Amino acid sequence: MIATRHCITSALRPILRSQPLSPGKVRFAWAAAVGRTIDQATVVALGTDGTLTVTTTDRHWSREVGRSSPLIASRMNELLGDNTIARINIATAPAR
Repeated sequence: MIATRHCITSALRPILRSQPLSPGKVRFAWAAAVGRTIDQATVVALGTDGTLTVTTTDRHWSREVGRSSPLIASRMNELLGDNTIARINIATAPAR
């Protein structure tokens, strides 16, 4: 049996890689890589140097994203193209 995530990644990879890099493409790949819960607790932006800046809603999510950074970067690079994400920088949004 094949995990659903692998089927989705296999289907999305050629579609995403053939499109130009854009903020929308990065956000879409982020949501596919991390899932709905983390996606809803974060905002992402990709810098020209390959740094993915992830702003989280609180310290809890900062810890979780930090802990999962290697896996997230691997999944993002699988969808966007090898070495698109060079590193992940995590910030916590100021409390309102």
